Amino acid sequence: MDSKRFRRVVAVIVTTFCAASYYTPVVAEQTRPTVRMLVQSSPLAGFRYHEASKVWPDLRVGDALELTREPENPHDSLAVRVSWRGHMIGYVPRSENAGLAWALDRGEILRARVSRLSRHPNAARSVQFDVYLE
Repeated sequence: MDSKRFRRVVAVIVTTFCAASYYTPVVAEQTRPTVRMLVQSSPLAGFRYHEASKVWPDLRVGDALELTREPENPHDSLAVRVSWRGHMIGYVPRSENAGLAWALDRGEILRARVSRLSRHPNAARSVQFDVYLE
């Protein structure tokens, strides 16, 4: 990823985090509404190399996914692993992982959900997921 694109990704994420922290309604803790902001939508990378095809019959749109940083990954130091119920199903695509890696490294809590499932000859287009900041 070139430095200009990286700076744009970081700027979008910083702006999103600032906007989210700015909008904090003052209400009782028990009734505090949640604000969900879409950070990015991505295809799942590595579908055919991990357990995604094994768990495919059980995946549903809306299912929660776990995002985990892998800074020691030998192929990509910004790698973000995507898991479903303890099964590693792939990665955030390398071209789209810099901002998420940056946020996760700083302790931000990001939520991810399956947003689209489709049988496609290109495995990279089978699973689409959204990442949110709440």
